[in-house]
Amino acid sequence: MTLRLILFAIAGLAAAASMAQSPEADALKKAEGRFADAKTQLDKVRGELEAAKLAVMRHDLAQWGYPALAPGDEVVVHPGHALVWDDAHKLPKWTAHIIVPDIMEGNLARIDTFLPDPLVKGNTALVVNYWNSGYDRGHMVPSADMRWSKPALEATYLYSNVAPQKPEMNRGTWADLEDWMRRYVHFSGHRVFVVTAPIKAPDMPLLKMPGATADVSIPPAFLKAMVDIDGPVKKGIAFVMTNGLNDRGLLSYACSIDSAEAISGLDLFPALDDTLENRIERMNDAQDWYGEGDKAMGEVAPLAPPLPGGRLNTTQAKYHIGNKATICGTVVSTRRTKKSNALYLNFDRMYPNQDFYATVWEYNGPNFSYDPETYLKGRKICVTGLITVFSDIARISINNEDAITFWEDVIQGSER
Repeated sequence: MTLRLILFAIAGLAAAASMAQSPEADALKKAEGRFADAKTQLDKVRGELEAAKLAVMRHDLAQWGYPALAPGDEVVVHPGHALVWDDAHKLPKWTAHIIVPDIMEGNLARIDTFLPDPLVKGNTALVVNYWNSGYDRGHMVPSADMRWSKPALEATYLYSNVAPQKPEMNRGTWADLEDWMRRYVHFSGHRVFVVTAPIKAPDMPLLKMPGATADVSIPPAFLKAMVDIDGPVKKGIAFVMTNGLNDRGLLSYACSIDSAEAISGLDLFPALDDTLENRIERMNDAQDWYGEGDKAMGEVAPLAPPLPGGRLNTTQAKYHIGNKATICGTVVSTRRTKKSNALYLNFDRMYPNQDFYATVWEYNGPNFSYDPETYLKGRKICVTGLITVFSDIARISINNEDAITFWEDVIQGSER
């Protein structure tokens, strides 16, 4: 019995050896080797391509994207962005970077390990300052803008790239702005040059924490400006937000670059041709920044409060749930539900991102002398009724056309 087992094992080993030495197995081994070599070469070429893209970015940024330098300013250059450090306030004076279409293919994850900047002349060992301070380490250059390049991404987690921001700002409308800029790059296919800066003021409060080696100033506001000088239509826009809750809707904070410069004292894009600079720095229309295919195209800023007669805009509606009120805005889109055939009028922002909408139930359709789905689309209107909430979005159900007032009539009535 033992001898038969030994002979069986020897036969198995012989068969395995024969299989391993077959022409097919040999061909497989060679193919695997060539594949490994090709992968190594591909990784090498990818690295060279990324390095070349970063080099072009840095060159173009230095040529077109730096704000004007003041005496004593030293530009610190990182793989994907540049900055000037204000050591007196322990803040970046400004950061500059380019958002490139490569972000759509980038999939690098957040790091969330912040480090001092070894290239900055000054103290950026600020981990203690932010810990349990009630302020976020607000990125000036968003890490998501660099998710296609590891060295560029890592540099966004240096303390030279952050400033104290209230969580309701950093995680709210400021984050919406960063998404909005990337969305433009995605749909347009164009690069954009971006400058971000804290807006300083005299006697700023300080981020004082036990054990900190220095105090960090807390800016009252921030700006972010961008220009597209690659596309067929050159354009620019800026946004200014307070360091706190910004709940009036993203587009409400849009302004011209000229206005942002007047507030901050910075000259943001001085390297552009004077004629081009003068033209694009006067622009403030966010509608110019929606690329073809963007479902958000057509969104508008909420009407600026206060509105006549105690009326409210769409971002104010959520504060009046359970009350009867009049909400005014622009009907940017309409849609009908398949199940109930109810008509939804989306105000100011497209579904599903709207802050407020009005509903006309199917059984109330005969109460209108016009088709509200087509007649109201694109018009500024006010609707009056009880504000309720569904899926965290404020809404009013409209029973008939008497609940609707057209904005032009509101304005004419307030001027009498």
